[in-house]
Amino acid sequence: MTTTQKELSIEGVDPLEFYGAADANLEAFRKKFPKLQIVARGTTLKVMGTEESTERFASKFNEVLAYFRKYGHLSPRVIDQFCDGGLSAAVAEEELSDPEIIVYGNNGLTVRARTVNQLRMLKLYAGNDLLFAVGPAGSGKTYTAIALAVRALKNKEVKRIILTRPAVEAGEKLGFLPGDMKEKLDPYLQPLYDALNDMIPAAKLSKFMEDGTVQIAPLAYMRGRTLDNAFVILDEAQNTTVSQIKMFLTRMGKNARFIVTGDLTQIDLPRHADSGLTPVIRMLQGIDGIGIVEFDNRDILRHRLVKHIVEAFEQHGVGESHEV
Repeated sequence: MTTTQKELSIEGVDPLEFYGAADANLEAFRKKFPKLQIVARGTTLKVMGTEESTERFASKFNEVLAYFRKYGHLSPRVIDQFCDGGLSAAVAEEELSDPEIIVYGNNGLTVRARTVNQLRMLKLYAGNDLLFAVGPAGSGKTYTAIALAVRALKNKEVKRIILTRPAVEAGEKLGFLPGDMKEKLDPYLQPLYDALNDMIPAAKLSKFMEDGTVQIAPLAYMRGRTLDNAFVILDEAQNTTVSQIKMFLTRMGKNARFIVTGDLTQIDLPRHADSGLTPVIRMLQGIDGIGIVEFDNRDILRHRLVKHIVEAFEQHGVGESHEV
């Protein structure tokens, strides 16, 4: 049986994203076409096998490539569906027009609005440059905000993502942690890293961190900056004073989107009255271009017990000091 060789190009596409983490997407193609020899070299794919098999592979490959060019997302599951005939361009168009989907993450993860208030946050984001999202631990306010930021970056609506938190000690003493200031703060900022790791391939995220496309820093580092063409998220805003929130909000530059998240039951400031989140929201309420979303216990999507734990603390009038 005659063996033929065909070369296919993904020119203009990032090979790391197209082939997937640890070449997961490439492996999905190999599993679907076990009799073919498939070798990737940069933006060129060499395929060797029978003429019929290589032609069939090329047809499916080009459909998948067109899908990736249009939607910027690919996973082994999508490749399986295309190769099995379960996903066509028309079906893909219908599937990806779901208004609840925010962004496609790693390993086939679909990040979507899963509660009423998460969906409300999406709708308010469409018409406002500044959003306040407040509510209990586990309601998805920060995760949804980061998903919106990643989508804006992927769609080239902004040039960078900046994530910040006030460096307020939450039961632990930063001074007793080992290392320099960055090493002391990195564990505190870990929830932000975790969300990004769900949505951006590891190699690409590392590159973004190196070149400043994605920045994670304590709030004090925002002073004096003008943030143009950026998606900026202030997390744990309940631990900021009025003057700190004012400083943060006045960093807003041209073509910037800001989201402020916080939980008023988890204030770690020496005096709860020092928190500026509530008075600032009250002052800015009703201004055109500013949206406010209030999450509640119905939005909690962690382990089923978390909702009951939060409700028990509320019933006994006990506040928690730190959002895990």
